[in-house]
Amino acid sequence: MRRAQLDPGLGVRILASRALPYSSDAPAHDDRPAHVRAASGIAVHGGRLVVVQDDASFLAVVASDGVSAIKLPRGIDGRRRFEVALGNKLDKLDLESCLAIDDELWAFGSGSLPIREKICRVRHGVARVRDAEPLYRRLRETLASPLNIEGAARVGHELWLFHRGNTGPTDVGPAVLRLAFDPLRAWLDASDRLPDAPRVDGYDLGEIDGARLGFTDAIADGDRVFYLACAELSADAVQDGRVAGSQLGVIERDRVRATPLAGLDGLPVKAEGIALDPARPGHAWIVLDPDDPAEPATLLDIEITGL
Repeated sequence: MRRAQLDPGLGVRILASRALPYSSDAPAHDDRPAHVRAASGIAVHGGRLVVVQDDASFLAVVASDGVSAIKLPRGIDGRRRFEVALGNKLDKLDLESCLAIDDELWAFGSGSLPIREKICRVRHGVARVRDAEPLYRRLRETLASPLNIEGAARVGHELWLFHRGNTGPTDVGPAVLRLAFDPLRAWLDASDRLPDAPRVDGYDLGEIDGARLGFTDAIADGDRVFYLACAELSADAVQDGRVAGSQLGVIERDRVRATPLAGLDGLPVKAEGIALDPARPGHAWIVLDPDDPAEPATLLDIEITGL
């Protein structure tokens, strides 16, 4: 069990904050909201900043002069929006994490329900969705717990999948499932051989106001891994709850350091995705999920201090 320690030397400085409405309207039949919402992961792909959303089947492409969308396959009843008001929240793929792999973008379903055991691969603007039930079953059996994957990072020859640890009383807590990358890619490319069971590393990320912190995203920087964690007062991985706060942390071998992460107003935020800026060492982007379909997600431009 690795335990995170708050490090007063580590810090986050917010340089800019930006809401993410789309730059143009979409035809009604696209079923696209007017803004990026429920932002759940972010990656730099093809020189562009791409945001994945857990309750809308679109990728948002963020540029300095606007925000555009790439359509993902439709879900049940042809919908691309999923929410309580529509009565279809449980029909979503729940894409909770994404990362750039060569010329593709990979996005992972959370695995918290059977319909969410999917992996979406996007290449040249075309999305393919793979039913990954056998892989998710192996992950769940190895973890010996219900599953909620919220982050993914390529670390050396491995792919690390970050289990949030918020599925209910039988959950083992935050954990990293470490898969050999090449066998995973071969299986996704249609190999018959499922990747071997992952190595599992357990984490104690601490708590805020009685709510346990759990992983919400991660990204590798060499052999160092940055992660986001959120403390949310919810009964399980399907229901939303009051957010007590978030943290940014860094895993350096067996050392785990963390620092509080709040909005510009100092209030708690639900930090859901992180991407490093390749042009500015020590700088990153973070997306915030407002947990309200009527509100746009927020993009933070940050500097990480004390590294």
